Amino acid sequence: MAARIMILNGPNLNYLGIREPHIYGSTTLGEIEASCQQLASYLGITVSFHQSNLEGELVNLIQSAHGSADAIIMNPAAYSFTSIALIDALKIFEGPKIEVHISNIHARDELHRHSITSTASTAVICGLGPYGYVAAILAAVQKLGKLPAAVPASLHGLRATN
Repeated sequence: MAARIMILNGPNLNYLGIREPHIYGSTTLGEIEASCQQLASYLGITVSFHQSNLEGELVNLIQSAHGSADAIIMNPAAYSFTSIALIDALKIFEGPKIEVHISNIHARDELHRHSITSTASTAVICGLGPYGYVAAILAAVQKLGKLPAAVPASLHGLRATN
């Protein structure tokens, strides 16, 4: 069975390409989605791509992933720094949960430096720009053990030693 990944995007990410391009660049959320869909097609997986400015809607989407997705990739945006509700919802989901930030939040101002939602995440990718979504998809599929054999061996990761 092909891996199913839910990609969630938080508040104001629908304005990527316009909002603070000196921080987030000129790539739009639509362009990121198209790139994710192209990669998903290559990997033989499915992705569902969502954006909401509403915290409760993101919680509902995370809850709906139970049984319908194998992994969650999430850019919580501003909710990264405030949302206990997202943390609690993420803790329910048992598959890989990869948090993505377009900017390097660790190099930002004090308000944008510490993600509390990362405490409920398997991994965090930040500072790679829109490519962070590509890295997150590859990491999620690799964690699930579902990278196709056609993918170069170097992308399968290092083998654990016994």
